[in-house]
Amino acid sequence: MQEELSILLQAQYPLIYLVTSEEERGEVAIAAIAQNKPPRRMFLWTVTHGIVEYGQPRTVTQHNTISPQAAIEWVIRQREPGIFVFKDLHPFVDSPEVTRWLRDAIASFKGAQKAIILMSPVQQIPIELEKEVVVLDYPLPNIPELNQVLSQQLEQVRTRRINTETREKLLKAALGLTRDEAEKVYRKACVTSGRLTEEEVEIILSEKKQLIRRNGILEYIEEDETIESVGGLEELKRWLKQRSNAFTERAREYGLPQPKGMLILGVPGCGKSMIAKTTSRLWGLPLLRLDMGRVYDGSMVGRSEANLRNALKTAESISPAILFIDELDKAFAGSAGSADSDGGTSSRIFGSFLTWMQEKKSPVFVMATANRLERLPGEFLRKGRFDEIFFVDLPNSEERQAIFQIHLSKRRQDISRFDLDQLANIADGFSGAEIEQGLVAAMYEAFAQDREFTQLDIIAAIKSTLPLSKTMNEQVTALRDWARQRARPAAASVAEYQRLEF
Repeated sequence: MQEELSILLQAQYPLIYLVTSEEERGEVAIAAIAQNKPPRRMFLWTVTHGIVEYGQPRTVTQHNTISPQAAIEWVIRQREPGIFVFKDLHPFVDSPEVTRWLRDAIASFKGAQKAIILMSPVQQIPIELEKEVVVLDYPLPNIPELNQVLSQQLEQVRTRRINTETREKLLKAALGLTRDEAEKVYRKACVTSGRLTEEEVEIILSEKKQLIRRNGILEYIEEDETIESVGGLEELKRWLKQRSNAFTERAREYGLPQPKGMLILGVPGCGKSMIAKTTSRLWGLPLLRLDMGRVYDGSMVGRSEANLRNALKTAESISPAILFIDELDKAFAGSAGSADSDGGTSSRIFGSFLTWMQEKKSPVFVMATANRLERLPGEFLRKGRFDEIFFVDLPNSEERQAIFQIHLSKRRQDISRFDLDQLANIADGFSGAEIEQGLVAAMYEAFAQDREFTQLDIIAAIKSTLPLSKTMNEQVTALRDWARQRARPAAASVAEYQRLEF
């Protein structure tokens, strides 16, 4: 970014919008550019102090430059080359006077080595300036910059030299934090344990959780269950285990591309969301849930699109990570008729998300689930959008046995008194979630009678439940027919049969 900014200033671009929350880091970068030939003086403007020359105390301000209009007028009057950084001007740019003064400044800068840089964490550009301004996103610190921060902290606490592997883990854990945030969290780790070692990675990751919470649209999900807690779906598990090291440097050296994502279609209650959550532990990556309900904001035109951009930027900043979108079919169901219902907002968000999925370079693995294929936009299903599309069907007899075993083992140490084969046969047509709820209902029945639950209690609870496969038989059948030729089966037995058939 610094190189791009330097080129723009040398090319005499008059107005540059630098989107960043790291003011000090941005100032240092601009000050370094100002020393290049031809050298220029650098001034900073804030609404609290007016215009101050960079490096001078805040008391040395230019007379009567508190208001944005007066400050821009002062800039226009200057004859010497200069770079004028306006901090947090975005609340004022919608004012007709400020917009006009900025346009006057742009016109007066022609042929002069002068430029205005608007520095703000919020991108807000009036339509009058859209053709005149260049927008730059100042990226978060990379590994070499974070390495400098870590080295400074190690010197301050006089910690013994750490090995390369520990240093790499501490640096990767801090990726996605600003320089100040990284300094603070390294200091926090030192205060907590008096040192910086591999064991302090969890403290650093906790700062990332705060970053996600502040975002408000993404949710940081922590899952205690492992992938073995999901009964069946062996083919899907095998695919995920094969890619457990897909984001390592060893995989890049081998020549493998980074995985893009996967779409899991299937009957509700069959473990789609559970697979997504447990993959986080399997791969050792943070799991971020994108809540599309929070993305939509009708308070201001363009606000929803900005929410999505900020959420995706946050996900990229802490990558490698898994971005989880539950029930994708509901999240983008209204995109087709969006022009009639919300002025095209849903269509624009859908288009932006598809473009991001296609062009993203950062290691963000998109994991999406869906139940209703007829609501799913066709653009999601084309080859290349996801690495693989899996279909999760109702569990077969062996998988139902595994599901009963998992849920019974969670609740009782000794399950030898239960006939799993009989339970699996009785629960034919039941999803994993329905099996669990049947077991819970049996336990409530026995608990109310102050006794231990038995095989008969479970059988009675299962028989008194009408599964979704019967109440929505037509929908389940249609989903199976569609997936047979278009998706990869998640169950190992079906996948092996299809391979033999091929």
